[in-house]
Amino acid sequence: MLSDRSKNVLKIIVEEYIKSAKPVSSSSICELLNCSSATIRNVMAELENSGYIEKTHISSGRVPSEIGYRYYVDNLMEPKEMTGEDMLKLQTIFSNNNLQLSDAISKSLEIISELTNYTSVILGSSANENLLKQVQILPLDGKNVVALVITDKGHVEHKNLSIPENISLEEMKKATEIINKLLINTPIDKVSEKLEYEIKPIIGKYVKQHEIIYETFLNVFNDVAHKSTMHFVGKNNLLNQPEFNSVDKIKDIIEKFEDKSLVDHIKANEDGINVYIGSENEFDEDVTIIKSKYNINGEVGTIAIVGPKRMEYDRIIGLLEYLNSNMNK
Repeated sequence: MLSDRSKNVLKIIVEEYIKSAKPVSSSSICELLNCSSATIRNVMAELENSGYIEKTHISSGRVPSEIGYRYYVDNLMEPKEMTGEDMLKLQTIFSNNNLQLSDAISKSLEIISELTNYTSVILGSSANENLLKQVQILPLDGKNVVALVITDKGHVEHKNLSIPENISLEEMKKATEIINKLLINTPIDKVSEKLEYEIKPIIGKYVKQHEIIYETFLNVFNDVAHKSTMHFVGKNNLLNQPEFNSVDKIKDIIEKFEDKSLVDHIKANEDGINVYIGSENEFDEDVTIIKSKYNINGEVGTIAIVGPKRMEYDRIIGLLEYLNSNMNK
């Protein structure tokens, strides 16, 4: 159990290090708490012996350890109130009724990444978690159409198609009717297989140019099934942090961002806003990931902020709380 004085000193060390990225000295704490240097040195020695802070090789000052950050987040930190300017920027997004929810989330995280200089990640539902609800063909002109694929989670994917001269729009519509009748409620990642082995022979009975139409729809469904559910905002922001100034570390982080199976570990498994510091996350021991799961009208996903362990925890949690409250309106 930490004393009140130890808590105050730890809080100062964490918050000063977050701001400056420089080890915190006992003299700077003395000025803030108006205590003798001997008293502060004793408190810092106790915090270091208990594992809350640690000494770096380049300075006599101290920096928070993972244990220190965890204690700060759990016991000392309070979510920071948003400034009017930050709130206005996000309110502009959610007051735009023309934006779909996914677009509003993406644009909000663009703003958060810009404000914080951290990396934002959006992880949507996997293809096997989405069922086909409807396929539509919308004519643009005599030779071009838009194919719409709509899922039960509200995803709407579109693909522009050019109709070959030997195929009529009526044949495309007939094939679409068959697909809608026989493939509804099929998982998106199973649609192509079912289309080939079950639906293709049926289309052949009603449509002359069924091979070309089959290939067209097969390409559409493959694009939807393999479309990435991962979206990064400000991926390079993390590389601008002083913690990641070595060539090897930059290369390591870039490779991890490109590894979809590793990024998939960022998905939130718990409700609420959760903080994973260093070794607590499965992505990289030198970063903190603050993430939140959303479930809106059946649409499930994760929003996450990735930054150094020296992250503005209070500000990020405040921003995510505001984001969550607006998404659920």
